[in-house]
Amino acid sequence: MTKWSFESGHTAAEFCVRHMMVTWVRGTFKNVEGTLVFDPANPANSSAEIVIKVSELYTGDKNRDAHLKNADFLDADKHPTITFKSNKVELVGENEFKVTGDLTIKGVTKKTTLDVHYNGQWQTPWWEGKVDKGPKARAGFVAQAKINRQDFGVSWNSTMDKGGIVVGNEIIITIDAEAIKSD
Repeated sequence: MTKWSFESGHTAAEFCVRHMMVTWVRGTFKNVEGTLVFDPANPANSSAEIVIKVSELYTGDKNRDAHLKNADFLDADKHPTITFKSNKVELVGENEFKVTGDLTIKGVTKKTTLDVHYNGQWQTPWWEGKVDKGPKARAGFVAQAKINRQDFGVSWNSTMDKGGIVVGNEIIITIDAEAIKSD
């Protein structure tokens, strides 16, 4: 099986959650790290490990970012990373996979399934300084999952009149990964 590493500068995780029952708040975690064992000819033997640094969270609002990083939500001081470690890969279409594994947020681990699309593999330049030391093999993947934040102890909320809530419970997570083949 071929080993790959996520290129942190080109790999990000995003989340989307309802806000005040009327719109969506989106946020990004840049510089996501991880490793992958993947061979498109034998996907069932694949595996992935992903590490997201909570400190990298960015929503475009400094006050909201600080609130999301504190104990009300992700508690970055006690839980500096969000992790995913796969334990099952199923081929469900030509370039589509169901990747099931353990997602850990705020110290709570739950089985989660990512719907993964394989974007393909290409030989690309590899710049070190001003010198192209390529080619390097790169592969692209987009993964998505829906989780309930309450399952992970991310429970802060406030009610609004007529029964609404400030922050929705369903979180849509998207990981856009660029992997580089290990030599």
